Amino acid sequence: MADGRELDVLVIGAGVVGSGSALDAATRGLTTGLLEARDFASGTSSRSSKLVHGGLRYLEMLDFRLVHEALQERGLLLQRLAPHLVKPVPFLYPLQHRWWERFYAGAGVALYDGMAVSSGLGAGLPIHRHLTRRGAMRLVPSLKKSALIGALQYYDAQVDDARHTMELARTAASYGAHVANRVKVTGFLRQGERVTGVQAKDLESGREFEVRAKQVVNATGVWTDDTQAMVGERGQYHVRASKGIHLVVPKDRIQSSTGMILRTEKSVLFIIPWGRHWLIGTTDTDWNLDKAHPAATSKDIEYLLDHVNAVLTTPLTREDVEGVYAGLRPLLAGESDSTSKLSREHVVAHAAPGLVVVAGGKYTTYRVMAKDAIDAVANALDGRVPKCTTKNIPLVGADGYHALWNQRHLIAQRSGLHVARIEHLLNRYGALVDEVLQLVEDDPSLGEQLPGTQDYLKAEIVYGAKAEGARHLDDILARRTRISIEAWDRGVGAAEAAARLVAPILGWDEATIEREVSFYIRRVQSERASQDQPDDESADKVRLEAPDIVSPA
Repeated sequence: MADGRELDVLVIGAGVVGSGSALDAATRGLTTGLLEARDFASGTSSRSSKLVHGGLRYLEMLDFRLVHEALQERGLLLQRLAPHLVKPVPFLYPLQHRWWERFYAGAGVALYDGMAVSSGLGAGLPIHRHLTRRGAMRLVPSLKKSALIGALQYYDAQVDDARHTMELARTAASYGAHVANRVKVTGFLRQGERVTGVQAKDLESGREFEVRAKQVVNATGVWTDDTQAMVGERGQYHVRASKGIHLVVPKDRIQSSTGMILRTEKSVLFIIPWGRHWLIGTTDTDWNLDKAHPAATSKDIEYLLDHVNAVLTTPLTREDVEGVYAGLRPLLAGESDSTSKLSREHVVAHAAPGLVVVAGGKYTTYRVMAKDAIDAVANALDGRVPKCTTKNIPLVGADGYHALWNQRHLIAQRSGLHVARIEHLLNRYGALVDEVLQLVEDDPSLGEQLPGTQDYLKAEIVYGAKAEGARHLDDILARRTRISIEAWDRGVGAAEAAARLVAPILGWDEATIEREVSFYIRRVQSERASQDQPDDESADKVRLEAPDIVSPA
């Protein structure tokens, strides 16, 4: 990208929308670049509720178009685009009032299912069903009898957001996009009023260079206003950050065979199955402090525990919480004083000649946002640009996944690994599982469990650095795997072993290994300390005591 040749499109920001935009542009035959200041999905796109859903609460707000669009995208991801990463998940909705609530909520869920089926992409998910209190408590023995008089059960889907975003970027690269993480945009190039590219700095080497492009796309999420300020154009709207936190608790703390969705005074609360764990979230509060490292406070954690304990026979305590993470929703400001009521619609605008901005939206509809952004680019480019094709472009690992899943017992026999390990790998790498298993064949020690973890093989750590663009230990433990939120010690016990596995690939010497481990441990310590603070300001201050790591220039 630094060689002076002009790209058709340069996308800034490798979250889910930016990575999706790069894939959209590359598959239309446009020469494409993608720059990310930190790591793929290191912002909002690794800290979501990990749901791919239509959004029942938007249906209640009568936002039918948004729900219909999201349900279409849910079906595409489940059936065609990423079946190895996106999986069905059941949810129980407890009813607390007599006939009117069953009728009201039942009609809403029936409409939800009907909209999914009418899109032609509703296959594969069971339709909702009505349950008595006894039937609901058979599914969720941990529920208080007094918490419900009956229930509804319906299906949505979930995804490992960080892996999905990384695979979007990797798929874009497979179609010719130039993709670089740890490269920060420091300014814009202009000829008169027109934006003609960016000034950039490689944070690993310290090298500064220019990237020229006919069109630049600002897809920086909660950083949209900051990026726009560099070019002196804010546009007709701005993006407001809303903080949402999630708790990770062990599976045995809640006896249930289904996820749950509960009403709160502000929004809804999800209890989501996640491997050996439950995810509980989320909060919804304004955040005006550091965007890179939003911090969860003691008050945030107690809010979630209080609400979930209202329906559980055995209350959860702070000691049950093994992981906490906080993310920021990029909401379009100016529509409501309450962040929970801000629209999850997105906007695309030409903020200046040569500069397209895409903002707002929700994770599930990233592909539509990317399409709209590149449509705006196409309208501004000379010549005929083909239409969007991403509806039919599976992510890397998707093609052949179902056949390999059917062969998982045979793969286990050939590899010498337990079939449960093969299922875990297939649901993370899909058809690329052969590349991970080849590492084990070449070095059988990589088939061993990574010390300090339950679910991850050493081969996955090596693969993250070798094939998935990880540059630092934090990239490996927080995003290529989810060890940082799934382990009781948040990955501290796995840090040194993981660092030594990737050291030969990334060219680390002993001093660099020690530095990476030290930075990671400091990050965990500051996060833990911030979660004991009473308010956002003090939590932010404590969290920022641990600096980001980049390679010494």
